[in-house]
Amino acid sequence: MPGDLQQPEQQAAPPAGSRLRRVLRAGAQTPGREEADLIAQEVPVALEYNGISHATLLATPHDLEDFAFGFSYTEGIIRSARDIYGVDIVDGPQGFIVQIDMASACQNQLKLRRRSLAGRSGCGLCGIESLDEVRRELPALPAQQGALSARAISSAVDQLRSLQPLHLATGATHAAGWADRDGNIQCVREDVGRHNALDKLIGHLIRSSMDPSQGIAVISSRASFEMVQKAAAAGIPALVAVSAPTSYAVQLADELNILLAGFARSSLFTVYSHPEYLSTPGNTP
Repeated sequence: MPGDLQQPEQQAAPPAGSRLRRVLRAGAQTPGREEADLIAQEVPVALEYNGISHATLLATPHDLEDFAFGFSYTEGIIRSARDIYGVDIVDGPQGFIVQIDMASACQNQLKLRRRSLAGRSGCGLCGIESLDEVRRELPALPAQQGALSARAISSAVDQLRSLQPLHLATGATHAAGWADRDGNIQCVREDVGRHNALDKLIGHLIRSSMDPSQGIAVISSRASFEMVQKAAAAGIPALVAVSAPTSYAVQLADELNILLAGFARSSLFTVYSHPEYLSTPGNTP
């Protein structure tokens, strides 16, 4: 019977966030055979702020400190990375508890963005208690007339494909990468949830004192409304997705001054919002 598989010492360790499992390969005209396979981890991750439970989401238990910072920042709970004094990660029998020690001045923001204690990896809005909480009031970003190039966007997309070790091993995760204005990917984060991957990326950016406004976010998923909202909250002026955007995502990108592109594959992509940000708008698909 298929089951968890112990990693042999002579084999290379699997990517962080994955586990080996023995599976049965079978087909209608193929003899079944057992072999080892890698699967992505998806576990409950509970966030606690100053000892108070706030939300539980399903996530990949890797880069959880980045996740704590990014989620807190894009949710408007903290104002900067300096508002978090420390993060402790507790591995419990049912999942992980991320204990966040933050400035007491942020307690009110925590109450305003309070969620229920259950969430899903595929939906960034699970647990929101009313329609008024769906969209945050965010200022529009400064315009970026002619600041980006089509070549840089295509280069970043091409690089992202090879910088997803967990996805390459399991086929089950999303990635969010940040590239500089020349299209050079500087960091990538992965997770089973696309919102979580972007939060991890943003958390890394603010912890590293990198300037999110000086680059491009590239995501391996569709561009939903909340992905645009998270990019805007972090000050990222361009969001590029390998899949399609939604109508609400396009509307929000229009209003918050974010270049939003989708179907980014090979050297082609489709710009839905603010094509004037490209230095060569005539070359856009």
